[in-house]
Amino acid sequence: SQLNHSIDNNFYPLGSCSMKYNPKICDWVGNQPAFNLVHPEVPQALAQGTLGALYTLQAYLKDLTGFCAVSLQPAAGAHGELAGMMMIRAYHQRQGNTARTEVLVPDSAHGTNPASAAMCGFDVVEIKSNERGLVDLNALRAALSDRTAAIMLTNPNTVGLFEEDILSITQMVHEAGGLCYYDGANLNAIMGRAKVAHMGFDVMHLNTHKTFATPHGGGGPGSGPVAANEKLEPFLPKPTVEQRPDGTYWLNHDRPDALGQLKLFYGNTEVLLRALAYLVCYGGDGLREVSEKAVLNANYLKARLKETYHEPFTQTCMHEFILTSRHQRADNKDINTMALAKRLMDYGFHPPTVYFPLIIPEIMMIEPTETESKETLDRFVQAMVQIADEAKTQPELVLNAPHTTPVKRVDEVAAVKQLDLNYFANYAQGAGN
Repeated sequence: SQLNHSIDNNFYPLGSCSMKYNPKICDWVGNQPAFNLVHPEVPQALAQGTLGALYTLQAYLKDLTGFCAVSLQPAAGAHGELAGMMMIRAYHQRQGNTARTEVLVPDSAHGTNPASAAMCGFDVVEIKSNERGLVDLNALRAALSDRTAAIMLTNPNTVGLFEEDILSITQMVHEAGGLCYYDGANLNAIMGRAKVAHMGFDVMHLNTHKTFATPHGGGGPGSGPVAANEKLEPFLPKPTVEQRPDGTYWLNHDRPDALGQLKLFYGNTEVLLRALAYLVCYGGDGLREVSEKAVLNANYLKARLKETYHEPFTQTCMHEFILTSRHQRADNKDINTMALAKRLMDYGFHPPTVYFPLIIPEIMMIEPTETESKETLDRFVQAMVQIADEAKTQPELVLNAPHTTPVKRVDEVAAVKQLDLNYFANYAQGAGN
């Protein structure tokens, strides 16, 4: 079982994923019979504890983000993102802005951004990054028109840099008649330091599995709460949890402009309870410290590795950063980022994200999170430096890695093109052989 890599047993620096330690107290809360034995169709009067907890979570998320309203319905980050774009579409339809068919998406964005926009019927317009890895304001200005419905942004962006012109960006989009969507993938970098609504965004989703460790991995379940300002609040997925004057809680389905219900019952309740436990355990000051340590750890690693690997952007990063294998490829053109990542597995580390985002060749994206110690970070640095030396002096050792894992190189192209979706087909094929 120890051959299965997990957050609990070693470093997991998967960029743009926030693979932080999952506090076991949060699992304990989510597993309490008082919560997990509540039947989803029980009368609301008999589920006041659960509804009260969800109401409190909504309040905490509103305070954290600066928005006035939250829906806990979406079942994953991308699900929340889709909900947010559906809200933007509904808003423009209500305003009679049927000509607003374009959504602007930076070239460094997560792949779900253009996918969510396209699923809502929008045309996606890519905005180029400038030489500093930030949104090119001239490119943005040229793309804005009376067809612009929205812009989708992550801040910090996907190369780990804070969009320093964010107020200008959101102002430009609003002046053009568009709305601003915030992808909450990188919220772990700014908790307690900045509120998303104050940057000028209209709607966002949060990834509880990333930011609030609910936990991450295993294919689910997840949760992607959506937060919105007054302009978009009427379109939030229903039901929302409300409190009556007498202090009791209820599920408000009487929201005529809402998208409808995206998930049965209350949403993924046990995941949401873990998020609430995480927020309560840390508190406001603790969440601020979480983000500060995440940024500190990333900058420490970057400072230690920037002489060994190529550093595309030299400014201070936020919670994650990117390097490339340019130096190693200059010595041996057969060496690439994939080979370096595979070799890292022999040192007991999960590889970082590689070849994403697509704006830089041979990229590796590293996110240490706040829960790793300096000793762990130093071991990672030592391994990365050693691998760089091996690439120069023993290239075959790197090119043929990994050497210590039960499974070596897999055919990743075949894995994408030939989907293996069920056990029974494999069993039948094996029986036939």
